Amino acid sequence: PQLPHGHMALPSFWKVVEDTLQQSGAQLRAFCQAFETVTPSPGAQPLTPAEERKVLSLVSKHGPDKLYQVTSNISGSRDLDLTLLRGQIVALLQGADTKGNTSRWLVDAGGPRGFVPAAKLRPY
Repeated sequence: PQLPHGHMALPSFWKVVEDTLQQSGAQLRAFCQAFETVTPSPGAQPLTPAEERKVLSLVSKHGPDKLYQVTSNISGSRDLDLTLLRGQIVALLQGADTKGNTSRWLVDAGGPRGFVPAAKLRPY
């Protein structure tokens, strides 16, 4: 079977190959850039190895459906409140505080346990 460019002199043939590859490369780069702009990362910083180990231990203790990510920094103001940084992963222990207030959840932060505002958590 004859290749479409089989009749060309070798230097011209390689020029066509090179141009095609450059064009494909440019299209791929443009696609990657467009993809990154359309899908911004959900504010989840990549986890450090220590955080990753903590998440694995939380999963094994509580199950993956109990994991939540902190959406903004939390500075605990009351007793038993936790101070957490945005992006941290916690496990839900109870969807209410001791008085039955469902806007404060009891969580396990991979060691310390305490209350955080439910509004600052989202399923992980």
